[in-house]
Amino acid sequence: MKLIDYQNGVKEYVLPTANNPQYLFTGLAGEVGEVCSLYAKAVRDTCPQHIVTNNLIKELGDVMWFVAMLCNYYGLDLEDVMESNLDKLSRRKANGTIQGSGDER
Repeated sequence: MKLIDYQNGVKEYVLPTANNPQYLFTGLAGEVGEVCSLYAKAVRDTCPQHIVTNNLIKELGDVMWFVAMLCNYYGLDLEDVMESNLDKLSRRKANGTIQGSGDER
């Protein structure tokens, strides 16, 4: 699947009351929490390597929905966002600043 097809496709599943920054940002945080919860439960119950892959796929898909919808809301192209991230990481690697903190490194 192409990113643009996904980004356009998610629009079919948004409720009118959900297409706003308040819902999209807090929903994204909630879904990231669910991904983290899968890991926490795996640590508690067995070991981190035993996360049920199907559950992880479902939760990461929910995270992606919110990311794509935030891109749609703000008029961003998901592919541009991803390319920008790789460019940033490439610059940091070239500068020897992959490790560390802060956006401007």
